[in-house]
Amino acid sequence: MLVLAHISDLHLDGSARATERAERVRDRLWGLPGRVDALLVTGDIADHGAEAEYEEAARILGLRDGGAPFPVLTCPGNHDARAPYRKALLGRPAADGPVNSVRVFDDTAVLMCDSSVPGRDDGALEDETYAWIEATLDGLGGGCRALLAFHHPPVALHHPLPDSYPLGEPDRLAALLARRPEIAGLITGHAHTPAATVFAGRPLVVGPGVTWTLRLPWEGDQVADRDAPVGLAFHVLDDEGRLTTHFRVV
Repeated sequence: MLVLAHISDLHLDGSARATERAERVRDRLWGLPGRVDALLVTGDIADHGAEAEYEEAARILGLRDGGAPFPVLTCPGNHDARAPYRKALLGRPAADGPVNSVRVFDDTAVLMCDSSVPGRDDGALEDETYAWIEATLDGLGGGCRALLAFHHPPVALHHPLPDSYPLGEPDRLAALLARRPEIAGLITGHAHTPAATVFAGRPLVVGPGVTWTLRLPWEGDQVADRDAPVGLAFHVLDDEGRLTTHFRVV
C-alpha cells in the first residue's frame, strides 16, 4: 500500500499570507503521528516564477536541509518558470526543457510530469514528456504500477476559470492510458478545488489549493475564496490497485 500526501498551488509570492498558509500545511504534514510515503506538490509553487520564490519553497518544504520527514516530489504549473525552478528549487543547473522526474516505491512508480507551457496558462504534455513516460514505464518492466502526476486536469471541471486553461490534446493522453494498463490513476492540481472524476477509465483526482479555494458557479459570483482553510489530500493506492483519496483542511 502506498500513501501519498498531496498539496498544490502554493503561489508563493513573498507575502506573509502565502508563507503562513504554506507553512501551516507543512507543519501539519511534518507533525503527522504516522508516516506517509511521500508528499506530492503539483505545480504553481511560485506565483511569478522568481528565484526568490523557489528559494522560499525549498526552505518551507525542507528540500535543501533534509528537513522533510519523507520524500517531496514536485512538478511545475503554469505560474512556474523552468530555469529558476530547476536552479533554486531543485538545486540543478538552469535549463528550459520539461521538468520530469520519477520516484519508485517498492512496486509503484510516481511519475511527476511537466504540463506547463512557457508563457501560457493552458497546459500540454510535450513530445519529450510523452517519450519520457513511455521510456520510464518500459524501464520498469511492466510489473510496476504507476501514478501520473501533473498540473493541468485533462477534463472539464464545470467552472469557466480552470476550464479555460485545460490540458491540451486529452485524446493523446487517453491513447497513452489505453496502451499502459499499469497506470492506476492521475493526480493533478491547477483548479484550486478538490475534485474526483474519471478520465479514460482511470481515476483522476484534483488536489485543493493552498493559496485559495475556487468557488463553483452555484456558490457565488466571487471566484476566489481567500478565507477558506488550506486544503490537502491523502491518496492511498492499495494492493489491489484501487486509488482512494481523503481530503482534509488545515
